[in-house]
Amino acid sequence: MDRLKAARNFAIVALVALVIALAPGGGTGLNVVLWLLTAGFFVSIAFLGYRLYMEYRFALESLSSEQRWVLYGSIGLAFWDFAAAPRFFNLGGAGIAVWIAILAAASGGVYWVWRRSREYG
Repeated sequence: MDRLKAARNFAIVALVALVIALAPGGGTGLNVVLWLLTAGFFVSIAFLGYRLYMEYRFALESLSSEQRWVLYGSIGLAFWDFAAAPRFFNLGGAGIAVWIAILAAASGGVYWVWRRSREYG
């Protein structure tokens, strides 16, 4: 029964996509739909970040100033890296390597803060 329901849902989505793509001005309509989906995705990520901040506010405030600077700087660097991804990807292999290196540096900063926050003493 679940397979039939999944196939039905897939057919509905495919039919809606076909109607949007083949309708007059469908390219513009499709761009609007994609923009709305992208905006909704980023709003949900922002809401998740807000919820995580509110849930772990005490733990974040118990970090030292240095650890908070590194944590927030690493998060900001990761956001910047994702925002600049198309520009890096247009540079070819070297751009992709730089993109990965920046993302690794941001991840390393978050890992450093996590390790330091777990140390005793």
